[in-house]
Amino acid sequence: MRRVVVLLALLALALPVAVWADTIDLTNQYGSISVSSAGISSTNSELKSFNSITAPKGHSLGYVNFTTGVLSSGTIAGGGTFSDVGSSFTVVGKGNSGIPKGLIFSGAFSSPITWTLTSGSSGSLTYTLSGQITGMLYNGHAAIGSTTQYIYSSKGQLSQGIGHIRMGTTGLSSTPEPGTLGLLGTGLVGIAEIFRRRKAA
Repeated sequence: MRRVVVLLALLALALPVAVWADTIDLTNQYGSISVSSAGISSTNSELKSFNSITAPKGHSLGYVNFTTGVLSSGTIAGGGTFSDVGSSFTVVGKGNSGIPKGLIFSGAFSSPITWTLTSGSSGSLTYTLSGQITGMLYNGHAAIGSTTQYIYSSKGQLSQGIGHIRMGTTGLSSTPEPGTLGLLGTGLVGIAEIFRRRKAA
């Protein structure tokens, strides 16, 4: 009976591990973006870290690219909200330092994207762009997460639609597969039934 209890406890501990087995934290830096009421887009912002792996100085592990939908409220200069319709968010690895080569994540924003003015002194403007993202990881697992991009510009550049990425942070987690959850659930129910029968005997 003690073995059954131990096995049941191990399965219960394994359930959250199986559900959230793939968690990825990324940072990106540099790269210019275009900003207009038609949307914000960035290409080839350098991937600087992938979980505990950090790119050597002067190098990158890959690239982060994203686009938003159109400005749905507010203003470019003062901040507002961009639509997630027609958006995209991709992470591409170079295949160096143990990072997967090719698409690491391919997806899009899954909710409206906030564009917030955080500082506007001396002609230097700083914004944050943040939103929820969903898509597919390189291993074929569906994933959800969020990203925050820290963007700066000058008033003169912003009027021309030009911005620069100071830093971006992104966290992704794989979502549970129904088949895996079903098998684990069936196993837990089976072990509970064995335990119940032995206790009744």
